[in-house]
Amino acid sequence: MIDKKELISNYLNDQTTCLNKLSDDCNLFALVVEKLLDARSSDSLVISMGNGGSASTASHFTADLLKTAIIQDQKRFRALCLTDNIPVMTAWSNDTSYDEIFKEQLRNFVKKDDVVIVFSGSGTSKNVIKALELAKESGAYLIGFTGMSGGDFTEICDICIKIPSTNMLTIESFHLMLCHVIISCIRETGTPEFSYE
Repeated sequence: MIDKKELISNYLNDQTTCLNKLSDDCNLFALVVEKLLDARSSDSLVISMGNGGSASTASHFTADLLKTAIIQDQKRFRALCLTDNIPVMTAWSNDTSYDEIFKEQLRNFVKKDDVVIVFSGSGTSKNVIKALELAKESGAYLIGFTGMSGGDFTEICDICIKIPSTNMLTIESFHLMLCHVIISCIRETGTPEFSYE
């Protein structure tokens, strides 16, 4: 019989260990906040993407940038998530390859000095790597959220935030938490337009 209480306790302890390790990276998170504020000021586009659970994190983060991060008397973020248009994703997947679903969407939007944010637990998914390569060629600034070994993200991204875990559920949980940390920091730069209700 599996001891559910022990499993839960062990899982929560693992989260605490991971959080303690991440506390050393606060300067890196602050750099992401500054880069996003720069993008807002310059009207650069913030483009996000990811697969599976990371797709929902990318969509959630974009939603927060578009509403939760609105500050009174400040410009608003220009942001989009490449996982939100299912017809376009399935068209590229069907007509070319699943490996092209983000790269080909990105061609329609990405410009120099835009910010491209990619979420991937492993940092090795071909479709996001191809998109990052195109973004880099276009002169965009690349921010990667990953875990495990970091995969290709550690080499290609300008900022690579790597969760110190090999557990995909932990990695995805911390990606979303860090997105909320970033949004919370942005909200502290002025008077938020909207309160939480």
